[in-house]
Amino acid sequence: MKKCFSLFLSTIFIFQFIITANAKTVTKENEDVTPVFNSVTTSQNKTSKEKLPVEIKAKSGILMDVTTGKVLLEYNADEKLFPASVTKIMTMLLVVEAIADGKIALTDVVVCSENASKKGGSQIWLEPGEEMTVNDLLKATAIGSANDAATLLGEYISGSEEAFISLMNERAKELGMNNTHFENATGLDDTTDTPLTTARDIGIMSIELMKHDLITDYTTVWMDSLRNGETELVNTNKLVRFYSGTTGIKTGTTSKAGCCVSASAKRDNLHLVAVVMGSGNSNDRFETAKTMLNYGFANYKVTELKIDETAFTDVEVLGGETKYIKPYVKGDTTILLKKGESEKLEQTVTLAENVQSPVTKNQKLGSVKFTLAGECVAEFPLLATNEVKKLTFGTSLKRILHFLASGEKIG
Repeated sequence: MKKCFSLFLSTIFIFQFIITANAKTVTKENEDVTPVFNSVTTSQNKTSKEKLPVEIKAKSGILMDVTTGKVLLEYNADEKLFPASVTKIMTMLLVVEAIADGKIALTDVVVCSENASKKGGSQIWLEPGEEMTVNDLLKATAIGSANDAATLLGEYISGSEEAFISLMNERAKELGMNNTHFENATGLDDTTDTPLTTARDIGIMSIELMKHDLITDYTTVWMDSLRNGETELVNTNKLVRFYSGTTGIKTGTTSKAGCCVSASAKRDNLHLVAVVMGSGNSNDRFETAKTMLNYGFANYKVTELKIDETAFTDVEVLGGETKYIKPYVKGDTTILLKKGESEKLEQTVTLAENVQSPVTKNQKLGSVKFTLAGECVAEFPLLATNEVKKLTFGTSLKRILHFLASGEKIG
C-alpha cells in the first residue's frame, strides 16, 4: 500500500510539473489590441508641383482620410502659414467637445461681452448685453464665419478670451499639432504675425472635428438666418452647394493668409479632407480642393480585407484547464487602399507557440499582418476567444483519479 501511495503521489507531482512547465513562447500581457494601419503612399511633400498627380494652386496642401488619418497626397504640408478663419475649426472643436462633455448645451443663453462685440471682419454685429443661444452662435461661426460669435463662444467656455486661447493651444499640443500657435479664436491676423499653422496640422484638427456628428448640422448648411430672419447667413464654403458629398468644413481669407479652405466630403464609406493654404484667389482655393478630393475618390476605396482564418492554428495553454485555445480577429477589418491593391496583399500570421495559464478573454496571442510590395499596410491582433483558468491541484487530482479509473487520456 505504501508503494502504491508513493507511486500515486509521484504521478500527481510529475503531472503538475508537466502542466506548469515554462512556455517556449509566452504572450501573457493584455497588450494594446488596436489594429495598426500604415500608409504605403509615397510622400508627395515635393518642392516641384510638376511631380504631383494633381495641380496644387496654393502654397501648401494635403489630402487625408478622415477615418484613419492616412495621408494620400501632400505638398509643402509642414510649411508654417497664416490660417485666417480656418482657425475656427479649433474653436468649433472645443465647442462641440464641451457639449459632448456636458459642460455647455446648445440651448444655453449667452450674454455678449464688450470684447466680443468689438471684433471686426466677418460678424453678425452682436451688441454688448445681447443674448444668443450657443446653437445660434455656433451656427454663425460655422456658416457665416462670424468673429464676434466665435469670440463669445470661447469666452463662454473658458471665462475669458485669454483662457480660451490657452485652451486652444493646449488642445493643439494634445492632438500632435506640433507646428501650430493660436492667438485668438477667429484667425484675425491684422495686428499680429505669430498665429501660424500648417496644412498637416489643420488636417489633424479637421479630422478630430469630424468625429462629432453634431458639427455637420452646421457645416453642411448653405443658407440660414438668425434673429427671426433678420440676419441672413450664407456659407463661405461654396463646396457645400456645388460639390457632391460635402461635409464641411471652413474657409479663411486674409491678406496675409491668402485664400484657404479645409474641405471635407464623404462618398459611400470614404470620407476625405483636403486642406488648401495660400491660394491666390478664392476660385483657385476651391478648384484645388475639388481636384484633390476628386483624386482621392477616383483612386482610393475602403476595402474589407479577406482574412484567411485557416492559417490560424490553436495555441497550446500550459497549465490550463483547457489544453488549447483558438485565436480570432476582433472588430472592423476594413482598410483604405488604392483601387486594385487588395489583390496584391500578402497575409502573414504570427502566433505564440504556447501560453502560460491563466489566459484572459481577448488576451493577445499574436497578430495577422498584411503587406503590399513588402511593406506592412495593416496589422490586426489575434485574440483569445475565451478565458482559460489555471489547472489547480484539486482539478489535477480529479483528472488523475478519473484516468486511473477509466484508462482514458488526460485532456
